[in-house]
Amino acid sequence: MQAVADALKNLSDNTNNPLFDVLGGAFDAAGEELSLVGGPVRDAILGRVALDLDFTTSADPDKILKIVKPLASATWDVGREFGTIAAQIGDHKIEITSYRADSYDKDSRKPTVEFGDNLEDDLKRRDFTVNAMALRLPSKTFVDPHQGLRDLMLETLRTPAAPEISFSDDPLRMMRAARFTSQLGFELDPAAFTAMRDMASRIEIISAERVRDELSKLLISKNPQPGLELLVESGIAELVLPELPALRLEVDEHHHHKDVYQHSLTVVAQAISLEPQYGFDSDLILRLAALLHDIGKPATRKLEQGGSVTFHHHDVVGAKLAKKRLMALRFDNDTIKAVCRLIELHLRFFGYSDQQWSDSAVRRYVRDADDQLKRLHILTRADVTTRNQRKADRLAHAYDDLEARIKVLAEQEQLDAMRPDLDGQEIMQLLGIKPGREVGQAYNFLLELRLDEGAIGKDEAKKRLLEWWPNR
Repeated sequence: MQAVADALKNLSDNTNNPLFDVLGGAFDAAGEELSLVGGPVRDAILGRVALDLDFTTSADPDKILKIVKPLASATWDVGREFGTIAAQIGDHKIEITSYRADSYDKDSRKPTVEFGDNLEDDLKRRDFTVNAMALRLPSKTFVDPHQGLRDLMLETLRTPAAPEISFSDDPLRMMRAARFTSQLGFELDPAAFTAMRDMASRIEIISAERVRDELSKLLISKNPQPGLELLVESGIAELVLPELPALRLEVDEHHHHKDVYQHSLTVVAQAISLEPQYGFDSDLILRLAALLHDIGKPATRKLEQGGSVTFHHHDVVGAKLAKKRLMALRFDNDTIKAVCRLIELHLRFFGYSDQQWSDSAVRRYVRDADDQLKRLHILTRADVTTRNQRKADRLAHAYDDLEARIKVLAEQEQLDAMRPDLDGQEIMQLLGIKPGREVGQAYNFLLELRLDEGAIGKDEAKKRLLEWWPNR
């Protein structure tokens, strides 16, 4: 009972906001109901201050606007057809949504929008009981018809309605279950997991964009592993990210190798732990690359005589597979390009510890990584999951050495601006040629010189170019 009392005190303390009184009073004066709902209520009980404030109301979108406009510095539609209006009131960005009772047709990718007429029915259609609690305003009456507070105390994810109904109404809730296991550290109710496994195919009616967004939220959570494992165990991953369960390679009695699936999850965890060291925070590109870096292994797996297993060129194959999957999930081009670059390069370092690279090789490493160099540092370090501590220490020291050499060369040669000693205009003037393919050939020749020898100066560059040009 003390835990419940403490939770309700947290709710009271963390909702002591004048905005709630003003907003609740305005809706009450207009004859409409208003409640703080969902994540903000859950977070307030957990002792957290929610940054995003969500409200639900008996008012329709037009009336929401009429009530809110005198209080707001700005209002805008974020989904009027779904009953949602957003507003800026003081320092707070809020969203207010009319009571809803949506459902999905079995053959449709979009929900059928139906407005409800009471708070209790609106709460019943929400994803999980811990998100189906509300605080009526301005009275600040706590509403919890589905025992969400109990489930919050038990750290359990349970659906307000039967899970078969809840997941059928919005199949994306199955992916949301995975996300919340990672975000909140909660366990999924067994009945919900059974429904999730049995209804996995329903996820196929959800648009790629919504799947992408839910997967991204999962990946940038503090600990994505439980959620990713839930997607794989339920069969959802087989449909939205089949490359992940495919990493669970079969192991026979004669040929042994690492569990690539568990290795990949470990790499994600280790990359997350290294993010602050390199100035990143919940970096989606890095985490996608860490998760997908070995997805080329199933297609390149070869059993060799003597019991060894090889995955030749899995970096190149993996980059191609990643591009195809990320495009299917409608990720933006910059994200796709960055993730694929990291996957292509994630093996480049290994071997450095056996034979130190030349300055030329270091320059090429920096040039090829380009603006992904810091992420490549993290991914390469995170990819060491060996239990052999001596080997792990040797690789860590080798990468320390490589980073130190990159820093020295960067200070000496401005590696960030890896360009030839002559620009295009100077090349055309020296050779007496016009813009075209030949300028590109000359530029690349000089760039190779820059990579091999460092900065050689304009005079030497001109001399070398004139020597090369007639014999190109």
